[in-house]
Amino acid sequence: MNTQFVVGESSSSSSPHLSYDVFLSFRGEDTRKTFTRRLYTQLCQVGVHTFIDDEELRKGDVISIELEKAIEQSRVSIVVFSKNYASSSWCLDELVKILDCKQRLKQIVLPIFYDVDPSQVRKQDGSFGKAFDHKKRSFGAERVKKWKAALTEAASLCGWDLRNVADGHESKFIESIIKQVLQEVNQTPLDVAHYPIGLDSPIKHIEILLQSGCEDEVRMVGICGVGGIGKTTLAKAIYNRIFVQFGGCCCFLSDIRSKVKELDLVKLQEKLLHHILKTKDFEVNSVAEGVNLIKARLGSKKVLIVLDDVDHRSQLESLTRERSWFGSGSVIIITTRDEHLLNGLTTSEIYQAKLLNINEAQQLFSCHAFKSLSPPQEYVELAQDIIKYSGGLPLALVILGSHLQGRSVEEWRYEFKKLRAIPHGDIQKILRTSFDGLDDDTQRVFLDIACAFHGCDEDAVTKTLNACGFYCESAIATLVQRNLLQRVWPSLVMHDLVRDMGKEIVRMESPRRPGKRSRLFNPQEVCDVLQGNKGSKNVEVLVIERQALKGVNLSTGSFQKMKNLRVLIIDGKLQIDGDFEQLSKELRWFSWKDCPLECIPSNFPAEKLVVLNMQGSNIEEFGLNLECCRNLKNLDLSDCQRLLSTPNFGGSRSLETLLVANCSSLKTIHSSIGSLDRLTSLSFDGCEKITDLPRSICQLKSLECLDIRECLSLETLPDNIGDMQSLIYLFAFDSGIKELPSSIHMLINLEELQVGSECSEANGIFSRRPLQRIKSLPIYISELSLPYCDLSEDDVPTDIGSLSNLTILDLRGNSFLHLPFDFSELTLLVYLFLRDCQNLETLPSVSNLVSLEILELTNCEKLVKITGLDKLHSIREINMLNCTSLQNPFNEGFFSAQALSRKDQKNELSLQIVLESNEIPDWCSNKVSASSICLTMPTVHNNEYKLLGMVLWFICDSFRPCNVHFYVTVADKKHLVFEWSSHTSISRSGGKVSRVYYICCLEKPCDGLKMKVGGKIAVKEDAGKGIVKKIGIHLLYLDQHGNVKSLPAIVDHS
Repeated sequence: MNTQFVVGESSSSSSPHLSYDVFLSFRGEDTRKTFTRRLYTQLCQVGVHTFIDDEELRKGDVISIELEKAIEQSRVSIVVFSKNYASSSWCLDELVKILDCKQRLKQIVLPIFYDVDPSQVRKQDGSFGKAFDHKKRSFGAERVKKWKAALTEAASLCGWDLRNVADGHESKFIESIIKQVLQEVNQTPLDVAHYPIGLDSPIKHIEILLQSGCEDEVRMVGICGVGGIGKTTLAKAIYNRIFVQFGGCCCFLSDIRSKVKELDLVKLQEKLLHHILKTKDFEVNSVAEGVNLIKARLGSKKVLIVLDDVDHRSQLESLTRERSWFGSGSVIIITTRDEHLLNGLTTSEIYQAKLLNINEAQQLFSCHAFKSLSPPQEYVELAQDIIKYSGGLPLALVILGSHLQGRSVEEWRYEFKKLRAIPHGDIQKILRTSFDGLDDDTQRVFLDIACAFHGCDEDAVTKTLNACGFYCESAIATLVQRNLLQRVWPSLVMHDLVRDMGKEIVRMESPRRPGKRSRLFNPQEVCDVLQGNKGSKNVEVLVIERQALKGVNLSTGSFQKMKNLRVLIIDGKLQIDGDFEQLSKELRWFSWKDCPLECIPSNFPAEKLVVLNMQGSNIEEFGLNLECCRNLKNLDLSDCQRLLSTPNFGGSRSLETLLVANCSSLKTIHSSIGSLDRLTSLSFDGCEKITDLPRSICQLKSLECLDIRECLSLETLPDNIGDMQSLIYLFAFDSGIKELPSSIHMLINLEELQVGSECSEANGIFSRRPLQRIKSLPIYISELSLPYCDLSEDDVPTDIGSLSNLTILDLRGNSFLHLPFDFSELTLLVYLFLRDCQNLETLPSVSNLVSLEILELTNCEKLVKITGLDKLHSIREINMLNCTSLQNPFNEGFFSAQALSRKDQKNELSLQIVLESNEIPDWCSNKVSASSICLTMPTVHNNEYKLLGMVLWFICDSFRPCNVHFYVTVADKKHLVFEWSSHTSISRSGGKVSRVYYICCLEKPCDGLKMKVGGKIAVKEDAGKGIVKKIGIHLLYLDQHGNVKSLPAIVDHS
């Protein structure tokens, strides 16, 4: 890993503190009262804070601590080489220290050759050679060797020779030095944030991105996120941490989005070149010329460039299009709201800025509102409400905190009430910038989602808005790329403040007359418009919330003026009387949850409907003729408890999703269901009274998902189910299914099969749903779940062992003594669940399960042997609790194999194990009978051993009903936290259990820390609950021959 980027001791957002701009190193008797005094005076006159030593500091043969500190705390060191410089051991030690700071702290070193030839300094000839004639005898060969190397290095640096500059005129010579120094020291850190809260983690993340790859590469990092999330703040913090490494070749182009409106791209190119080259001796006449100048002048320079708030590809094209434009080791950082602009970067080069967590949000808000990290007691509840409203967006927290500072509790209440109706203007302004950059089609989609479709199914929204004439797929992609919308499968979600911005845009269409707006959603305004019949043809979207018209009766005439209504969402038992034919004929989405009607009116205007959602309604029969619903794609009749039968589906050729879940009275499925050629998803989940599925259901050639979970009365599937050639998912948990048809193996596209019971242990009694022998399974299945089916070894399909695509195998709670197949072909298996298989005695070798991550064997009380565990190189979790017949299979060799296979992984909780064992094994080298342990790492010389990782072994009480936290502490700082709850570690024997962790540590920073030789490691139970009785730590190292060894540490028994 590249270590070029120096990381400070803390994740501060600013660069290390510097006390001086310049440190002057010189031979006092040569130049103190002449050249150096004049140089020092002029540096001070131009405002350069310069350190010049006092003769009193020069005592003895070794430079003082005060001088060393002054060197370290200077941005630039100027070394004045004069004829007698090398005769002073003090000067030479200073030079060694200066070059050390150049290497460690990236300090800038500027040599001046005052009446001395640089070659004499470099080769130690002339007066410099004579000065060394007697030094070896006086100071020792090693110290002299360091001095000579320092002189050679310093003389090779770019500097000034008085004889070759300004014809030897000292005044002009000093002017040229001053000019160069000013260019260097003017590279100052940027102001980041008054309260830099929440920056540590993202800074650390981006530093890791910058450290990846070869240090000679040109590295690019993109920071993207919604407006106000802190992209610029983060970029400034990163800039401050690394800019000293680029020798002044740095440029932070801020607020490019706005600058482009004031200046053209040519001026931005000029600004970039002027900043880095430190000269304005040229002009750029065109973008093409600017590109060539950037390539020509910066191609050999190691530069740091930040392009802040980029919003168009042309800005990147003209400033940083190609990495080859810049010298090796350069870093380019781009911030943008539009992730699409970062397409030229790899995924690992893009950082998605995160919202603040609740603690960070409280701290940031409180700092601005109260100048403290938490609110006063009387403000706590209001502050929490406002912090929740801000949704972790730093911009909102800063603006609202500052806005409310110094106000009374009563004023806070008034202001917050206003904020919920009308967003703060400064927040609105920042967020609206992203909206204004969208095309008209995408803006309309954005407003529809903000006002009506937040949290809705993406597929249903897309189909609906496409039917409205929009290009919804393109619009959603753009909104996601610009961080105005997120996909949380299967839904679309918006940050609350982004939604509020959209709603405010709609409100401003007609601030005083809601009925003239395009979208209505505010409960009070909706009530006013509907009761006063104030609607208009402008209204396209109407959302009626449950509390808006509680206890109010409406007439369909209230909707009559809304001729262009596309979306009508009603939530609650609203009483609407009248002729439903008066509703808009433009309706594409109609949702009426908990509708009190017993039947959908036959004259309902459904011709253009795409989505019809009647969840939880009182309807007993559908009523609507589906032949009239030629465009209907989604029909949701879930939770309609009085519905007795499905509608007649004849003529409904467009339906793609049919949800009839949890209809407790439903008995009859109309045979016309087989005519739904385009149906892809069908759910009867929880329909307890369905006894059979019509054979015609197997004619659904497009069906991909069939959900019949909890259909308790359904005992069989149609024998021709194999005809459903498109079926991918068959969910039948907790149904009455007792036998799978033989044709099931013909489902060639089936990937996931779930049959059996999801019930887990309750007082040792299992709810099993016996399933007859399964003869054969589809060959491409990847997830197979047959839990609690009471399967014996004769009932288990033998061809499971040949399902080479299998990633999940769940056989919990069955009765087999052994498995009638082996694992040799299951190389892709990730999860293997055999919990509660109480008769299981043996398992095939697991050595071929190279992808296995989770092995669950809890309560396999008769299992006596398991082999091949040391080959499970991907394993993350093994649970063997209550496997009382099984001897502890985890010897030192198992963990050595794990350590060797994981040596290139990031430091993280690599493996955790729970097993029935009340003793820490003898091979564990450091152990105590206590709830905490502290040890000192063993001393290792000459990199003979490298730390691979450590095994943490806990012996715990298994029956105490509480959660336990554990901390592993390195260098007095807590980091890795383990947590387990009582339900995961209860032994039926009531005795002790072992919880074991393996942590990979090889040369990887652990939460910003490193486990160093001689360092201390402490492991401690939180809050002293007394759950843990013994702890062991076993340290594993890699020797020079590639073998794993354990080394004992020094345990503190005090």
